[in-house]
Amino acid sequence: MIVFAYPLAFMLLLLPFVFYLLMPRIKGIYGDALKFPFITDLKRISVASGGIWSQNSDNLVFSKKFWFMYAIWCLLCLSAARPQIVGEPIRLKNESRNIMLVLDISTSMLEKDFSIANQRISRLDAVKKVVSDFTDKRANDRIGLILFGTRAYLQAPLTYDKASVKDILWSMQAGMAGDSTSIGDALALALKNLRNNPNAKDSIIILLTDGENNDGSLSLGEAIKLAADENIKTYTIGVGSPHVFFNMLSIARPNVDEQGLNLLAKTTQGQYFRAENTSDLQKIYQLIDKLEAASNDERYIKEITELYYIPLLMALLMLAIVIYFLKGAE
Repeated sequence: MIVFAYPLAFMLLLLPFVFYLLMPRIKGIYGDALKFPFITDLKRISVASGGIWSQNSDNLVFSKKFWFMYAIWCLLCLSAARPQIVGEPIRLKNESRNIMLVLDISTSMLEKDFSIANQRISRLDAVKKVVSDFTDKRANDRIGLILFGTRAYLQAPLTYDKASVKDILWSMQAGMAGDSTSIGDALALALKNLRNNPNAKDSIIILLTDGENNDGSLSLGEAIKLAADENIKTYTIGVGSPHVFFNMLSIARPNVDEQGLNLLAKTTQGQYFRAENTSDLQKIYQLIDKLEAASNDERYIKEITELYYIPLLMALLMLAIVIYFLKGAE
């Protein structure tokens, strides 16, 4: 479909007639006439060309020379209106988010207090299954992965390659990064990798752990200050049952640092969640998926092909013809 970017340019088509009506006239041997300096040149062209221009009338508006020049003017006005061919609308993908998954793989994640299909599994195996399903749902997002224990390691920088992230998820083993827990270092590493990436304002961190910060260079308090400065929303998840059953007795055991994780989440406008079983963990990631839903704004673009140069070239060609006859008449 052909459209015009500046249709008001067609109003310029009336400009020569406005000048004809408004400009003062002079009387001479040829009667009333407009003061157009190029008329003499046009008459010389007519003589040199053997009658290209009509001499049947002294009235400029009804002469062939006027309409020839006016045709050039029309082509210039057409070019100024910017004719375009507009293609069919093409839908753009929704803007993606940056999601950094920060997972605890200390040896305590081997505790078998989770289950799937009535079969006891370790916390880590439950995390693999649930996080893998969550990754599949984030089709348009970039996912990164950090694993931590005694040390924190970037296993997958932000990427659209979900298959590679899932391969790392399923291959990770408890204790690979050490036996202790350095939450502060892991959080700092996540912030560092998100800071200089596109769409930083749409970045989130999902940090999962079953313990408290007991190793590493940074305390949890120091890491929380860094997170507040970077202003990157952080969701925290504490996993594991707060009790262990031994000979039918429920015995309390060292638990997740809920106070620290809750403070981290609130400081960054995120949320803290507690998962004591597989069902809890699935519901938490489903809720985060809804809270951080991808943008539903449908954006479209249209391919535009400019055509203004065609009438412009035609006008220049006609003008070249005029100049050619002018030189020939000299």
